[in-house]
Amino acid sequence: MVAATAVVSRRGNDQFRGLFTDTWDVSCTLNSASVATTATATDTVTVSGVALGDMVLGMSIGVDEAGLVRRAYVSAANTVTIVTYNPTAGSVDLASTTLQLIICRAVV
Repeated sequence: MVAATAVVSRRGNDQFRGLFTDTWDVSCTLNSASVATTATATDTVTVSGVALGDMVLGMSIGVDEAGLVRRAYVSAANTVTIVTYNPTAGSVDLASTTLQLIICRAVV
């Protein structure tokens, strides 16, 4: 597991008034490890204040993902996990890049 570095986040609920009690706009540098064919790998991002049940609404990465499949979710308090699956015929090692996440907490 590789942890993200240079994490910058902006917290607030100004974009989705009434739908969410809180939102996070997260930007960080991510340097994922190489992912072997048909294997999975995980990375983590520390985001202060997120909790289990919060939703990762969107994820953007600044490089061609070369056929990789990614998903992000809040896995624990203050932690977002990015799972990368490689369905391609060879291992893939992406360059270090900027990862952006939008995380929201729904009104209960």
